[in-house]
Amino acid sequence: MPHPTANPSTAKPDEGSLALTEEIMRARAYRFFEKRGYEHGHDLEDWLRAKAEIFGKKPAAEAEDTEGGSRAVVA
Repeated sequence: MPHPTANPSTAKPDEGSLALTEEIMRARAYRFFEKRGYEHGHDLEDWLRAKAEIFGKKPAAEAEDTEGGSRAVVA
């Protein structure tokens, strides 16, 4: 049972947890950059991939084709 004075509509996410989540995403995106051999030009792709991984979703812009292993754009 929720606390009687708790009001979920006015509750704000803890700023510390948001900063921690962003730091985890930043570290994960940097790992992708490292694995690529420090090749520049993929920062947004790395960031979105890290975010999708952390939140348990596939990036909306790309999906893998199961037969050919190629990537197709998803609307």
